[in-house]
Amino acid sequence: MRYMLLMNYGDTPGVTPMAEWAPEDARARGEAMMAIHEELTGSGELVGTEGLTGPEAAKIVKHDGVGAPVITDGPFPESKELLAGYWLVDVESEQRAIEIAAKTSAAPGPGGRAMAKEIQVRPVMDKPGR
Repeated sequence: MRYMLLMNYGDTPGVTPMAEWAPEDARARGEAMMAIHEELTGSGELVGTEGLTGPEAAKIVKHDGVGAPVITDGPFPESKELLAGYWLVDVESEQRAIEIAAKTSAAPGPGGRAMAKEIQVRPVMDKPGR
């Protein structure tokens, strides 16, 4: 079963923004995330992963099918959640996808404390005939 683990930009309550972290805290978080990435690669569960640029580089495209599309630049202060990146995993069960999300959520933040960052777990729709 394939699941998308979605991570959003935005502050985590009680955690200072990453731009304000000590370099060793940012490095520790990166190392923890890379360890999870390597574990999933080694087990064959990782299908793909991408990080996205910040919301300031985003564009919103809206088109009614007539004339030119309307393109709006970011940032989008009215938006509370903007996608930061994702991991696409192919696992045996929803429980395994939740286990991976929990490990990702608990990656360290400032002072080595688990961040408790929200990770959205969503099943990927099967293609017809699959």
